[in-house]
Amino acid sequence: MPGERFTFVPHPVFGKTAQEMRRDIEGNDPVTGKPVMQEIIGALTKPLIDEEKKTGFLKHPPNPRLLPPDTADRLQQNFIDSGMTDYIPVVLPTEAKVAAMLKGTSHSPDEVVGKMAGGAFDPWEYTVEQVAVNAVMAGAKPEYFPVILALAANGQASLYSSTNSFVYSVVVNGPIRDQIKMHYGVGALGPFSQANATIGRAWTIMSRNLAGGGIAGETYLGSTGNNLNYNNLVIAENEADSPWNPLSVQLGYRPEESVISIFTGLGIVPGQVAKGGGISVKPRYDEQFLSVINNFTGMFGATIVCDPLIANALKEQGYDNKEKLIDWLYTKAVHSVGDYKDESFVLTFDLPRAQKGVEPFASWFKQPDGALIPRFIRKQDIAIIVAGGQTQARFQAGNLRYASSISVDKWR
Repeated sequence: MPGERFTFVPHPVFGKTAQEMRRDIEGNDPVTGKPVMQEIIGALTKPLIDEEKKTGFLKHPPNPRLLPPDTADRLQQNFIDSGMTDYIPVVLPTEAKVAAMLKGTSHSPDEVVGKMAGGAFDPWEYTVEQVAVNAVMAGAKPEYFPVILALAANGQASLYSSTNSFVYSVVVNGPIRDQIKMHYGVGALGPFSQANATIGRAWTIMSRNLAGGGIAGETYLGSTGNNLNYNNLVIAENEADSPWNPLSVQLGYRPEESVISIFTGLGIVPGQVAKGGGISVKPRYDEQFLSVINNFTGMFGATIVCDPLIANALKEQGYDNKEKLIDWLYTKAVHSVGDYKDESFVLTFDLPRAQKGVEPFASWFKQPDGALIPRFIRKQDIAIIVAGGQTQARFQAGNLRYASSISVDKWR
């Protein structure tokens, strides 16, 4: 859209009061120096010129399917210079390697997998073969390809244009975990499995090449960025050692189905052992969970990754399923209306919805500042995943919210 009309306002928006943001709106555009509101009114009312009346899409010459032969070092540099990598050396996607990757699925190379957008713009469409190219670059094996195709079909880029430095996670359930030797025991979240590492890396590389994301300062605006963006947070749930149903079964899938579930949010932190566990007191893991997630922004939910030792201890404590524990956490994780209104996300996202009568926000804003309300919007915004090797009863918790799930089996 070469004639699109822009008006700029000072950034950032988060961390400012309503009065400061009103000052910015009533002030001048930092790029042009003209009053912001006059520019907006002009952009909306000024008659369109002929260039702006054009419809359709700009035509670009198609990219060649193959690069000319060259040395491995020069090809590596070409991928880096073209912005097609995570700046770590990739496996060069030769025709032979891509053909081998395609043997990991029964789907046709030219079948359209889906669409993905790396920001607030139209998503790009891509084929099975294009996904295979990115999977090869990430170092994946053909047997991992159905999981990577499911990620691609889900359509969520792991590099997004928001000024928040978002983190993305994928939880894998079902037989595929053992079939491709995913890691969910000792060091479950660490660099100890080719499957975990390359599936997550493929997601990042796809988000650059198949969605246009991850160009710092253009399609990626996260101020500090996040180290997890290199290969994201890939979690294979330890179903065998867990006393509870796996996440996929909670979501309505059959135990024999292989499923991926996507989570988005702000990050993950190690849990602090703050409640119980002293000389004569058993650890109160439910209260430990609560003490951590009570520091989270409610908009992005809470995802707890706990070792099977903790899960089994909680079952003995009376939580015979995850749902019962989630109910308790949702009920206990509260804050005052006054504190809620002070959160920057609330001013930007929840207040406009409250003003439109959307629940529960409308009711929350009507209550006095001292009233207590749930920290999280829905019970479904709290998730519990069991992973780890039972060498220590520890957990990690992320300000991450469940987004969607998709079957892996359909991409075999």
